[in-house]
Amino acid sequence: MIPKEIRREAGLKPGTPLDVRWKEGCIEITPAPLSVKLVRRGRLLVAVPQKDIESLTTETVERTRKALRRNPSPHN
Repeated sequence: MIPKEIRREAGLKPGTPLDVRWKEGCIEITPAPLSVKLVRRGRLLVAVPQKDIESLTTETVERTRKALRRNPSPHN
């Protein structure tokens, strides 16, 4: 079971599909990627979810931005 504080910080809701993998001696748990299809809207290709999803809140976006500033991805 993932502790409540971690679930809240990560924005995980009951029923959220997760990917679990072993990497460099650690267990990584991440939300499963969202299935999308690419749809042309004018001159742009837009990723559209394959199923209905909850809209992002300003709070979620800001929390994610702050987390990324604190811990930038080593892949960037």
